Amino acid sequence: MIRIMRGPVLAERGQGLMEYALIIMLVAIVVIAILFLLGPAIYNLYVTAVNAI
Repeated sequence: MIRIMRGPVLAERGQGLMEYALIIMLVAIVVIAILFLLGPAIYNLYVTAVNAI
């Protein structure tokens, strides 16, 4: 009886881990997109700061 009840619990743990993995993947995609779009502007800020020194 205990073996039968363990199955859904383990499945729910796997589902929770999968949800966390999807959230982390979504955050990573957003960060990469922001860096891709703002990368040249950030680079120009660093170049300006280095040239001012």
